Amino acid sequence: AAGSGSAGSGCPPRGIGGAGSAGWGMATLPTLIRKKRDGERLEDEEIRSFVRGVTEGTAQQGQIGAMLMAIRLRGMEPGETLALTRAMAGSGRVLEWPPAWSGRLVDKHSTGGVGDKVSLALAPALAACGCRVPMISGRGLAHTGGTLDKLEAIPGFRASLSPQEMRDALERVGCCIVGQSEELAPADRVLYSLRDVTATVDSLPLITASILSKKAAEQLSALVLDVKFGSAALCPTQESARELAQSLVAVGQQLGICTAAVLSRMDEPLGRCVGNSLEVLEALECLGGGGPPDLRELVTALG
Repeated sequence: AAGSGSAGSGCPPRGIGGAGSAGWGMATLPTLIRKKRDGERLEDEEIRSFVRGVTEGTAQQGQIGAMLMAIRLRGMEPGETLALTRAMAGSGRVLEWPPAWSGRLVDKHSTGGVGDKVSLALAPALAACGCRVPMISGRGLAHTGGTLDKLEAIPGFRASLSPQEMRDALERVGCCIVGQSEELAPADRVLYSLRDVTATVDSLPLITASILSKKAAEQLSALVLDVKFGSAALCPTQESARELAQSLVAVGQQLGICTAAVLSRMDEPLGRCVGNSLEVLEALECLGGGGPPDLRELVTALG
């Protein structure tokens, strides 16, 4: 485990928003780009103003791309990454849950791999243990399969739910797996699409902020991260995966989410099946007590 945290372990108070909001008067966006390009630290207010420009559409695509590349090349200090995550989480709606669910709202995120159908088995297993799992998932990226794509292999399955429909599902069955709505962390949708076309996908601060901004908006009690390494993973080596895991755990804890990470190998597909409908069937086997041993082991470890 690259980091650990458990419910009731003295996690810091939750904090998505920062202290106040700054207008554009402090510095123009080109000034902020130049500052980061030259390796200087951006203040929290400057990061919030950049994210506001992204969300409101006042920042041009070329400017956003330039800032992404500056962050990719120059990096960010831990405090900057935390400020970026908070600003992105606060760029849209924050989900609200009944007070009685406090301490039981949990989620899992995987950095992606081939044959990774863990969420399909883990979410209902956690619900059976009394947790509430408001899992916001994604689609396939490059060669990695997306959880939503797998679920939509089920005829009639709908991955787009409103916040109220998510709450109804959690009350009824204890878990849901849905796509990101337009209201939730809208800044991330803009930055995510531009990272893909500006060769900045592998930036540690940008990965951290992208993953955790959505999780912060879910108002979670606890989060487990499956950070994969190997030939078919985002992180090619165990060392690079550990660095990412440590960044995610540190920022998650500072957001008030009890956060832990597990490093898992992705040099070969997980389980025996690859393909959307086949992976759904294999996840059902796992829930029934069968399925491949490597899948059962990872589901259990993350749970």
